[in-house]
Amino acid sequence: MGKVLLFSNPDRDAGLAACGAVARILGDLGREYAVCTDARTLAELDRDAPLCVAFGGDGTILHAARALCRAGTPILGVNLGHTGFMAELEAGELELVRQAFEGRFTLEERMMADVTAFRDGQAIFRDFALNEAVLGGVSRVVGVNVYGDGRRIMGFSGDGVIVSTPTGSTAYSMSAGGPIVEPSASSLVVTPVCPHVLSARSYVLSPERTVTLEVRSLGGKSAYLSVDGGQALDLTENDRIEVRKSRLITRLVRITGRSFYDKVNRKLGDHA
Repeated sequence: MGKVLLFSNPDRDAGLAACGAVARILGDLGREYAVCTDARTLAELDRDAPLCVAFGGDGTILHAARALCRAGTPILGVNLGHTGFMAELEAGELELVRQAFEGRFTLEERMMADVTAFRDGQAIFRDFALNEAVLGGVSRVVGVNVYGDGRRIMGFSGDGVIVSTPTGSTAYSMSAGGPIVEPSASSLVVTPVCPHVLSARSYVLSPERTVTLEVRSLGGKSAYLSVDGGQALDLTENDRIEVRKSRLITRLVRITGRSFYDKVNRKLGDHA
């Protein structure tokens, strides 16, 4: 059995205090571990790691997921951020990680999406997303056509459009007025951002669909594609973005028994 990976965001985990507390628990259990603060090297630490504990907000867990999904390494998230929809534990629950190290946990599989950008019929960019792909305008509105399996769904001018997974439905998509989708579901959510037409609304599509976003007009300005908040790709008119369900998945560790609805109500303000 390989080393347990401890992946910490120093901006959230001051002095790596939470990471250190879990490292001591691992030491008590006689388990080996490796500490990492850089997602670019996370997957290279130990390809046989049975588990990764990620300390930070949803962004930290997102970085861990993107680094480890090809290896299939389960991730246990510890929320040290503001919202933490993907995290299983809060900062005051670190002792519960013993259950995971003792094998007392379940795994929740999260759908991911493949994202490909085309220009003049040639692929110029490929990536995969756990949360979303965003097509946006820079400094002004962008004209967009949206297709599902080649059939036109809508066209509008606005600030852009988001194609999210169920996991990403509680991120940017929700802030733009999109629906909350149970994260263990399998679907693609298309959400216009500030559309200049009343008929443009969110769609929840079958995971078998291929969603295509076409840059219709830019008016001399620029547009971009961003995947899971990563480095933006500059787009030009007539560029096309295809988003489809990926074969890759993210595996999240569950040990508390808290439901997704509990998290939504607690973190979004339902205190009835």
